[in-house]
Amino acid sequence: MIEVKTRGELEAMRAAGLVVARTLAGVRELARPGVSTAELDELAEQTIRDAGAVPSFKGYHGFPASICASVNEQIVHGIPSSKQVLAEGDLISVDCGAILGGWHGDSAVTLEIGEVSEKDRQLSAATERAMWAGIEAVRAGSRLTDISFAVQTAAEKAGRDDGREYGMILEYGGHGIGREMHMEPFLPNVGKPGKGPRLKPGMALAVEPMLTGGSGETLELEDGWTVVTIDGSRAAHWEHTVAITEDGPWVLTLPEES
Repeated sequence: MIEVKTRGELEAMRAAGLVVARTLAGVRELARPGVSTAELDELAEQTIRDAGAVPSFKGYHGFPASICASVNEQIVHGIPSSKQVLAEGDLISVDCGAILGGWHGDSAVTLEIGEVSEKDRQLSAATERAMWAGIEAVRAGSRLTDISFAVQTAAEKAGRDDGREYGMILEYGGHGIGREMHMEPFLPNVGKPGKGPRLKPGMALAVEPMLTGGSGETLELEDGWTVVTIDGSRAAHWEHTVAITEDGPWVLTLPEES
């Protein structure tokens, strides 16, 4: 069963999503050469708690931090560390979640540290485009894998446009979200359209593609969390929490309009 929320509950999720958006904005501003991922985590936790919210990630199945900070070949679930100091040319994917009033928001961005290579810039842009293609498919009456197909199609097109083939991560993907961070259904980032549950207004999903500059094969490190590319290629990760409404997708983790 996919949880269906009322409009008021979706608005409560939007409030949690705004906390996440503000947190990631602060992290983006701080992230530069010489800053450790532990410093980014400290800022994120303080921002979340100052908003009266609680970090979704900290303590989740034992995870020790408030953000996932995945640098270069790390795809997802990177543990922030004072020893992981950002350097010019790094890519870092920052995944952040917050609980406000019992409701979750979840979002991820990939940040460029200083001047990055053109290939890394293309990789991040391709992943973000795939996310937005998936979000556009989050519509009432569609099937779950219509989102998967949109993500995959956009990623493959980006690869053709860039003259390369991006690795698709199959083991990790999007998910339902609401009163819990990870809920049914699992949302693959590849798949044929027209399969899975039919989407209805009031449902909420996290759409989160991950692409690599090489193989899509992954390895979990001995810390039990950090997932890296087997071939050492770099990775990017973008995510938004999205609600299904009668009027189309409502991105709950977008920043407030200025």
